[in-house]
Amino acid sequence: MNQLTSENETAKQIVSQLLENHQTIVSMISHEIRNPLTLVSSALQIIEIQHPEVINFHGWSQAIEDIEFMCNLLNELSDFNNGSTLHHSVFSLEKLLKNIAVSFAMSLDSINSNIEFTSKISLNSDNYTGDKIKFEEVILNLLQNAKDAVSEKTFTDSKGSIFLCAEKISDSIVISCTDNGCGISDDIVNTIFDPFVTYKTNGTGLGLALSKKIIEAHGGTLIVTSSDETGTVFTITLPV
Repeated sequence: MNQLTSENETAKQIVSQLLENHQTIVSMISHEIRNPLTLVSSALQIIEIQHPEVINFHGWSQAIEDIEFMCNLLNELSDFNNGSTLHHSVFSLEKLLKNIAVSFAMSLDSINSNIEFTSKISLNSDNYTGDKIKFEEVILNLLQNAKDAVSEKTFTDSKGSIFLCAEKISDSIVISCTDNGCGISDDIVNTIFDPFVTYKTNGTGLGLALSKKIIEAHGGTLIVTSSDETGTVFTITLPV
């Protein structure tokens, strides 16, 4: 029995080392590709400034878009690879959520959006221990997805709406992002958290996968309920 236990522990250590090496390799590859690609992007921007006529060249705009997409993909791949690595600090989660809500509302106003955004944030708690930057990234990603879903839907008798709610229920913090947008069909809703699965034009398929990974690293859960008629609700549940 002792020998079997020892072999299991050895196997676990090997698997852990392989995963760690895999993460290191992914980070190195992303870094090595992103740097020269960024230089290429900068060079093309300089050419466009010095020679504005290139804008009318066939394929120029598409080439710029493709390079931007690759840069974003490499950035998100690096973020996804490090999604479980948290830099903890103690901060006010309620204050963070309220600041995000204000910034998001201002962004809608700046583009004259016909989307009604409301929020209800009442946690009655000052201190939360977690990765503040990554947590903010998750909430902004959910709000952006809600905005995209609402923008894709045509409203006749009503208007698009997004509602951010955060409250403490028993021993949990529950944060939900609700929209009345186009919804997610039943045949794809179970795949939206899978890496590289996307149903958006120019989407990388890493945003929701990364969000789920970050929330789970905080000991919480991220789930979704959706329908074509009523819209979508993403719900984060965190232990207090």
